[in-house]
Order: sequence, then C-alpha cells, then structure tokens
Amino acid sequence: MPNVENHKEMVPFEHYVGLYANLDPGEAAPRCGVQYDPAAQRFKMRLFYVDYELTWPVFSIRSDDKDGFALSNLPAQMLLIRYLLEGRKSLGTGTFLPYREMPWGEVYLKPFTGRCLNRAAFTFGVHLGRFQKAMETLPAVKLDRGDASYQLEVMPGYDVRLIVWEGDDEFPPNSQILFSDNFPQAFSAEDRTVVGDILISDIKRRM
Repeated sequence: MPNVENHKEMVPFEHYVGLYANLDPGEAAPRCGVQYDPAAQRFKMRLFYVDYELTWPVFSIRSDDKDGFALSNLPAQMLLIRYLLEGRKSLGTGTFLPYREMPWGEVYLKPFTGRCLNRAAFTFGVHLGRFQKAMETLPAVKLDRGDASYQLEVMPGYDVRLIVWEGDDEFPPNSQILFSDNFPQAFSAEDRTVVGDILISDIKRRM
C-alpha cells in the first residue's frame, strides 16, 4: 500500500500524465529547450544536475544516474511534466529575487515559508557542517552570503541561491531561497514552492 502522502500525490500526478500524453512533442521540445528523439519517443531533460529520459506518450522515466531523485519522487516527476506542458526556455539577467517579489508571491508566501524557508532553516541551519559537506557532492557554486550559501542549477537556464544562517543562543536558524529572475517565464508560484521543496529533500538525503 502506498503511504498517505503518495496516495494524495497520485491524483494530480495522474492528471498531468493524462495531459502529457496529449502534448505535441514537436512543439514542446523547442519551446522548452530540451531534446526529443522521435525514433525513441523520448525527451531528454536535466533536473538538479541529473539527466533523465522521459518516454512519450506513455510516461516513464529513467536515468543513467541510479541515484537520481526524480526516479522515485512524484513531485519531481510532475515538475518535469509541467515544464513540458507550460514552461519555456529563457535566460535570466543575473538578478535573483525572493519568492515574494515574483508574481503571486505575496499570495502564496505563507505555504512557501513553511514548506521551504522554515524547513531549510531547521534542516540545514542546525547541522551546518553536514549541510556544507553534502553541498560539496554537487557542482554547486559556493557563495559568500549568510553562514553558508550556494547557487544551484534547477534546469538549464534556471538557477536558485540557497542561503543558510546558523542558529545560536539568541536567534533561531534562518534561510532564504532566491530565484533567477526568469523563473516566472516557466514556473508558477506553486511550481516555485515545489522547486524549493525538492531541493531541500534532495540535499537532506545527501546529509
């Protein structure tokens, strides 16, 4: 039996799989800047430095990296599908924005804060050394903000910056996630929350 969380995730997952079966790969691939092999009927996509192949029209996912997080994580798979359905290739200007400064950010700030900012703070800020060691396993760019910070690629052209402050006797741990300013071109407010959630889960398992 699937656990309760996976059971709840299956309903939207099956919805998006249905939409995915009806998309036009010839239109989706150039719009999203991904490769599509008509002979093999497969999209090639990258998520957090791992390359995946998605079969179409019947969805399945594989990767040469057997540790790829999206192989077993439904929200990550839905994010890939939604990007093919609604996303598009774009480049940022080099500016990074907090969640609240992007479209609908103020409306959905509370769930983003709970699912992402608070979770990152109390997952990484109380285990800073383990967090930094885990980040060294990724080709992330180390930054000099907060007590530990890194820039990571979500998908080609889309980057996030994860900043963590360690807690002490006076202040609790804190975190911030900044998104490259082109994120609204491809990711809804809910998708941006999913990006943060997946990122935290992937790093947590590396710890």
